[in-house]
Amino acid sequence: MSGARPTSLRHAMAHFATGVTVVTTLEDGHDHAMTANSVTSVSLDPPLVLVCVQQDSGWHDAVVSSGVWGVSILPVGARPTATWLSTGGRPLYGQLSGIAHHRGELGVALVDDALATLECRTTALHEAGDHTIVVGEVLSSLADARRDDPLIYYRSRYTSTR
Repeated sequence: MSGARPTSLRHAMAHFATGVTVVTTLEDGHDHAMTANSVTSVSLDPPLVLVCVQQDSGWHDAVVSSGVWGVSILPVGARPTATWLSTGGRPLYGQLSGIAHHRGELGVALVDDALATLECRTTALHEAGDHTIVVGEVLSSLADARRDDPLIYYRSRYTSTR
């Protein structure tokens, strides 16, 4: 049996609904951010999460250098933020200039209107094809228990649970 073709795999995985996040890092005083739907809880003890990052992205190089990163789980109203931070060719600097955010304890940017936020310190990097699996220990996490309006990515587009 041969491996799945990339287009076939992409089509199959498009049927897997995921949440949408913004992951950020701070390198040499500059924010780097990208939209990610490949964020996963790995362990509760110790608290670990992972994000899968394309190796030829600027965010990849920045997070490898900095070793710290943030995750902001987006609400449905943050579709413009998700779209902007998944747009190829956007400027390297000033990516967050139009996005309301604050600094976490590690100095990374966190989206103000997020459903939940995490701050992580990288504990492992695993090369996997054209991506790197970045594993981080969660040093801080906050969630707004009153919110239930997540942004969802399904069949290659943003949607909601409503």
